[in-house]
Amino acid sequence: MGGIPGAGRLRAPWVVLAVVLLLGTALAAPASAAVRLKPAAAGTRAMWLWDPGAVRPADVLTWARTRGVKEIFVHADARLPSSPARLARLKELKRGADAARIRLTALGGDPGWATDHAAARSWQRAVLGTKLFAGSHVDVEPYVLPRWQTDQAGLVAGMLRMLQLLQADDPRPLEADVPFWYHTVPAGPRTTLADAVLARVDAVTVMSYRDTVTGPNSLMDVGADMLARATKAGRPVRLAVETAPLADCVYCTFHEEGAARMTAALTQVDAAARSYPAFAGVAVHHYPSWRAMRP
Repeated sequence: MGGIPGAGRLRAPWVVLAVVLLLGTALAAPASAAVRLKPAAAGTRAMWLWDPGAVRPADVLTWARTRGVKEIFVHADARLPSSPARLARLKELKRGADAARIRLTALGGDPGWATDHAAARSWQRAVLGTKLFAGSHVDVEPYVLPRWQTDQAGLVAGMLRMLQLLQADDPRPLEADVPFWYHTVPAGPRTTLADAVLARVDAVTVMSYRDTVTGPNSLMDVGADMLARATKAGRPVRLAVETAPLADCVYCTFHEEGAARMTAALTQVDAAARSYPAFAGVAVHHYPSWRAMRP
């Protein structure tokens, strides 16, 4: 988190990337391209829910309602349609979320999806086919693969193609989690991975995991680039904070600071980010660790 995997490894060939970028022109633009951007109201939050089977839907929704959560990224895998118990639990969550006007999106992803497009498409068909979700929220981190060190361009091309396919397969919104440093990764001779992703999704959530709001290496410092690019691209963008303990990066999480200090910091983020029309609020990672934070 904080480092830049593969920085400096600007490898050719760009032929594959050029083909991917060219193919992208034949796909429909994301629906949000025509939407006039407006900063989210202060206090607008989202959160990740990685294990919906381990929590009571009523507890999740009460927590969400009292903390301004308007969207929950709910993890679901491709086996969901064949699991009656999981379906029942998510249907209960969906009924409560609808009543509370909280949006549920299907959360999924794997670094391998950058090259295994069939798996990504199969997942989306399965989870959206349940009609429980308003859209897809993907977390694909190809930079954790060893291949990123030897074939960054190939993985970049593969991930961009995957996003194009998911966008084309279903009209519902597609959102992607992205690290804040994608602007340092080339996606062709004249563009960056940050801009290329923005061109292929309806929104992004930036993993801007820091425990200070302003100043060097802060939330706003690492998040500003994507806020500016998303505003130019006409795409909503959330910043994100971490609440789980991270022994190897204590400045990446609010775990040590506690809930009250994080709440105060997010109020400052709302104020600081309002100058960017693309700002869509703050997403909190993730429900159990947020709930377990000390006051």
